[in-house]
Amino acid sequence: MNPPQGPEQPAGEPPHRRGRPPEPISEEAGAAHRTWLEPVRSRFAASGLTLDELVDRSGFSKTRLSELLRGKGYYPRWEITYSVVRALGIPVTPVRRLWRAAAVEADKNATWIQNRISEVHTADGDTQPVAHRGLTLAMRDPYTTYAQAFLQSEQRARQAVTETFDILWLTWGEAAASPGTPRYAWELLRARVLFRAPRRPNGHPDLRAAAFHTRAQAGIRDLGERLARIDALARFFDAIARLPADQRDVTVLRYLCDVDPDAIPGIVGLSPAFAHTLDHHARGALHELFPDTDTQE
Repeated sequence: MNPPQGPEQPAGEPPHRRGRPPEPISEEAGAAHRTWLEPVRSRFAASGLTLDELVDRSGFSKTRLSELLRGKGYYPRWEITYSVVRALGIPVTPVRRLWRAAAVEADKNATWIQNRISEVHTADGDTQPVAHRGLTLAMRDPYTTYAQAFLQSEQRARQAVTETFDILWLTWGEAAASPGTPRYAWELLRARVLFRAPRRPNGHPDLRAAAFHTRAQAGIRDLGERLARIDALARFFDAIARLPADQRDVTVLRYLCDVDPDAIPGIVGLSPAFAHTLDHHARGALHELFPDTDTQE
C-alpha cells in the first residue's frame, strides 16, 4: 500500500520549506510591544520562510532573531527590528511608530529611542494604500471622539486611534479582503480602545466619568442638585456600558459623542437598517431601566 501523498506542488514553484514555528510570545513582552510584534510574526508565518532564511536576509543571528520574535529579553533595538521588517516586506513607517510607543512602555527614555532610530539610515519609501489613507482621513475625528468617551483624555484617545490606523496599515491585505473594510477597521478600533479603558469589577468598560462632562449637569448652579444629577447620569452611563457591544457603540456615538445618526452606519461599518435597529433596541433597554431619563438629553 502506497503512503498517502500530499497535494501536488504546482509546476515551476519551489516547495515551501517550513522550519519549526516560533515559540509563543514571552510573558515579558508588554502590551504595546505585542502590538507590532504580533503582525510581524503573522507576516513571517505567512511568508513560508524558515528562521535560517530570515537569518540570511536580515544579517542577524538565529538566537537574536528568535528572541525578537518571542519578545524575550531586553526590548529590541530598532536596527534588528528594521532588518526583520525589511526582510519580510513590511511597511516601515507604521512599525516604527509602534516600536517607538512600545519603547516608551519598556521605560526607554527619549534619548535612547532617538539614538536607536538614528543608527539606521533609511529613506522612507513606504507607499500608503490610497484606500487606507482615505479611511484614515474620513474616520480620524469620529474615531477620536468615540475613544475619548471611554478614555476621557484626548491624548490617550489620539494615541489609541493612531495605533489603530498603524495596525490597520500593517494588516491592510487582510482588511481589504474582509467582507467589509470599514467594519474590520471599526472592530480593530473598538478592541484598542477597550483594551485601554478602565473597567468595572464585572468586566464591562467604565463610562461613569463621562457624567462629569454633560450639558445636562454643567448648567446646574446648586452643588447638591448638580452632584445628584451627576450620580444619576453615572448610573445611566454605566447601564450604557453594559449593553451588547454593537448597541453600546451606536449609543455612545449618537448620545455621548453627538454624531449625526445618518453618519453612524458608515462609521461602524453596518447597514443603515441594522444600525437603526441597534439604536431602537438600545433605547428600549435603557428606557426600561430608567423610564424617566431623556435619552437625547
